[in-house]
Amino acid sequence: PPSGYAGRARRHSPPAGAPGALRGAPARRSARRLRRAAAMGAAAEDDDMPGEIDGAGLVAESTAWASTITRTAKACVVLRTNGPRAFDTETAGSSGGTGFVVDKKRGIILTNRHLVRPGPVVAEGVLLNREEIPLHPLYRDPVHDFGFFRFDPKDVQFMELEEVPLAPDGARVGVEVRVVGNDSGEKLSILSGTIARLDRDAPNYGKGNYNDFNTFYIQAASGTKGGSSGSPVIDITGDAVALNAGARNKSSSAYFLPLHRVVRALEAVKRCCPKDGPGGRWRDPKLPRGDLQTTFAFKGYDEARRLGLRRETERAAREASEEGVGMLVVDTVVPKGPADGVLEAGDVLVRINGTLTSHFVQMEEILDDKVGKKVSVEVERGGKPMKCDLRVGDLDSITPGTCVEFAGGVVHALSYQQARNYRMEVGLVYVAEPGYVLGHGNIPRHAVVVSVNKAPTPDLASFAAALRGVKHADRIPVEYVLFSDRFRAKQALVTVDYKWYGPPSYLACDNTTGLWNQKPVPL
Repeated sequence: PPSGYAGRARRHSPPAGAPGALRGAPARRSARRLRRAAAMGAAAEDDDMPGEIDGAGLVAESTAWASTITRTAKACVVLRTNGPRAFDTETAGSSGGTGFVVDKKRGIILTNRHLVRPGPVVAEGVLLNREEIPLHPLYRDPVHDFGFFRFDPKDVQFMELEEVPLAPDGARVGVEVRVVGNDSGEKLSILSGTIARLDRDAPNYGKGNYNDFNTFYIQAASGTKGGSSGSPVIDITGDAVALNAGARNKSSSAYFLPLHRVVRALEAVKRCCPKDGPGGRWRDPKLPRGDLQTTFAFKGYDEARRLGLRRETERAAREASEEGVGMLVVDTVVPKGPADGVLEAGDVLVRINGTLTSHFVQMEEILDDKVGKKVSVEVERGGKPMKCDLRVGDLDSITPGTCVEFAGGVVHALSYQQARNYRMEVGLVYVAEPGYVLGHGNIPRHAVVVSVNKAPTPDLASFAAALRGVKHADRIPVEYVLFSDRFRAKQALVTVDYKWYGPPSYLACDNTTGLWNQKPVPL
């Protein structure tokens, strides 16, 4: 993906209550230290090691890395994906990247969301021994840049697969890492780096494109480029401590996605594997994902004080997390969402359901457990405490999984991603690809259709209903607005053509097969 933007440097570690700071993390870190020591010690005991202590340590570390990378390479998969239809933030076309096996028994591959794609996708994977396997989309997160492909392990006939364990707690400042993947289309590249930050803002790929939010990113100077998206970021023990997601082209900075929410999703996806084996029909991986349709930004205590954070609140936050250096602040609110008219930009988030919340992982854990229920939200606005009750929305319900194909064009409900990008209501009729008929009416991509044939179209169902009775060669008016000029509706007179493209049809995603089923729109 294109480069992100450099944010202001901050130092931050997960506070108490966040994964990485609680529930057995010290024990997991001790186990990781033991594995590292064992790897280094085994290499140092080799009879061919030099006799000098310093030289032996360097050679031992090099040998340990070589062993780890050899094992990891057998889990990496070069991805070739084709999107036959434009959908949401993605256009139709082909792309390449990297994935890696996280469960070789069930055949699950982890990669980036923009490779799994939000719409129809045809994909194949190429293993280290040049063996090709067909892939099927299994899950893509509604917000964060990760998703899963699945394959049948029986399709791998000539190589012993490996899998990469996920260790989100292993990401720490100063840890030396390797990015193993299809960097620059080279099939297998190994890039080194050292983790420098754990609290970078999510990279911004531009308005109208996919952008992650409500999460920190990890930054390291590894110099990744196109093709390395979805690569594992491994430490010397072979554990994946992050997922490569993007980079800055004008520098060597690379941006990695933390794995806390990935681990949760993987455990849920594993439970969807059929009992007769991964080659059968998978169950729909329904993960409860809650959201307030609000984008939060992390601000240091100095900035939060200028926005109205009280001293006593700051004191309580610092006591709750000695390593914490800031608070979450409301950045934007989607119109007509759960928080519209209640929260405002600049509000400092203090507590959710009575829990002091200063980290994205804390916030998501609470919201994911309260989908469809109300939560108590405490904020401070201009130095004054405020408390409100908000109903947590279901991210799956506002993530489009159906579209209408109309004369070569693709129309679907406005996604949360684009609603957030353009400050519009979720669910409006969005033109992902104008095609022949809408294109001849000069209706561009990213337009929002307001009415068809003088019938209002507030959602996709009403758009399909407005096409009833419309015949081939009919001339119908279409009213639409553009994001750049949303307060002025425009008119277009289009000529319907069903001869070359056929009548309009629905495409609906079946998450159990990864396919998009087609059925005609009733006319």
